[in-house]
Amino acid sequence: MMRIGVDVGGTNTDAVLMEGHVLKTSCKTPTSPDISGGIIDAITSVLRSSGASSEQIKAVMIGTTQFTNAFIERRGLLPVGVIRLALPAARGAPPMTDWPPDIVDIIGKHSYMVKGGYEFDGREISPLDEKAVARAAKELRQRGIRAVAVSGVFSSIKADMEERAAEIVQEEIADALITLSSRIGRIGLLERENAAIMNAALRDLSTRVVSSFKEALSRLQVNAPLYISQNDGTLMNAEFVEKYPILTFASGPTNSMRGAASLSGVHDALVADIGGTTTDIGMLVKGFPRESTLEVDIGGIRTNFRMPDIVSIGLGGGSLVSRSNPCQIGPRSVGNRLTQAALVFGGDTLTVTDVAVAAGSIAIGQQKKVAHLPHRLVDSAIARLHSMLAEGIDRIKVNAEPLPLILVGGGATLLNWHINGTSEGIVPEQAGVANAIGASIAQVGGEIEKIYSYQKLGREEALDDAKRQAVKTAVEAGAREDTVEIIDFEEVPLAYVPGNTVRLRAKAAGELAL
Repeated sequence: MMRIGVDVGGTNTDAVLMEGHVLKTSCKTPTSPDISGGIIDAITSVLRSSGASSEQIKAVMIGTTQFTNAFIERRGLLPVGVIRLALPAARGAPPMTDWPPDIVDIIGKHSYMVKGGYEFDGREISPLDEKAVARAAKELRQRGIRAVAVSGVFSSIKADMEERAAEIVQEEIADALITLSSRIGRIGLLERENAAIMNAALRDLSTRVVSSFKEALSRLQVNAPLYISQNDGTLMNAEFVEKYPILTFASGPTNSMRGAASLSGVHDALVADIGGTTTDIGMLVKGFPRESTLEVDIGGIRTNFRMPDIVSIGLGGGSLVSRSNPCQIGPRSVGNRLTQAALVFGGDTLTVTDVAVAAGSIAIGQQKKVAHLPHRLVDSAIARLHSMLAEGIDRIKVNAEPLPLILVGGGATLLNWHINGTSEGIVPEQAGVANAIGASIAQVGGEIEKIYSYQKLGREEALDDAKRQAVKTAVEAGAREDTVEIIDFEEVPLAYVPGNTVRLRAKAAGELAL
């Protein structure tokens, strides 16, 4: 089965044509301002070079940074109405507490706190005040607001009140774009609510971005199903992405890590994805990125939905190199101007790429353009970039044991010395398009996290229920049910909570339902 994987980055759009797990051809083109143009160019290139026809393509997988960038840059965001089901609890920290003022100005202070919510064991804090929810929805409709985030205390354990509130909102606002916090975040009200608000703000943009992807495929006469990468290394179908765009955050580094595992055949290792401006360092565990166990800050907002554990450093092929002693690298970069600005391409800016060419690590551009660089400067810069990577690796590792390091990305060949803390360095063939390969081979996934009382339900029934719900989520996202398996499972006892209470997290993945 032929599949096309595409990764839309800030600088380049990479595409690969895969037959099963075999790479047929690849290309790298500049990302266009309208996004779809770059996708069309990339897919056209791989089809032309392979001789394959559009009818042979059975699926297209795309990884994108559009939603992450939109939130960081504060563009394309909808005003959001927030309905929290919590009173009389949680009065002290209203919705959007500690949010950056510029985002609050865009999204607006359209918040309502009503009676409802649950205790940790599923008991009601108070019954849901349905009339208050209806009044809130009417006010939002009058203000012309149709993006709504609904959150509730411990709704990740029991979502009944959130779901009923959503029904009431939909009755009042026929075209409402509703996000339930229980569908996105983990335990922890404020962080889960934050994630739901962010997702609701992106709902209009997600429809437009997915439409642009579909339009690009239509213009190419590719009728294959479209899937988008999630931030856990799995896929969602296009309809699922329109509802949950926030789940694409950090999918770029995740795709690179999945691609690194596929290209190298090593499933437990460190991965460094070296781009033009930054290097993302992560850890592969059983072929999937290790997930962060901490709250994640996105654009100044604390969230707790699943994200890969990534350390980003200002080191890339376009990073500026100072001529001072000691030598400094980055964080500024020439970015997508590398082929115009770097010395080896006839420019006047000293970059990491120039230093790597002068050191003999890579052979691109005109080597004579960097022949005049002092050996002391070159050696100092090479030592500095290796030490920067070693420092990043120390931050991501959990112990001192040396691990294999897989280098991918456009700058994978910049490093040719041993890196402290690693057992070996691996640069696979086609490392430059590992991100697109990761997108093309990804499975469809689903995850749930809930608190259970073994005293009430029993351990075996609780484990089975968590796994069933994870499988159901994966199937809803586009997986073929008979192929779905549980790939990760956590059972954490809550020591000071009565009732033999535990937190269960189940993650499932399966093949595409084509």
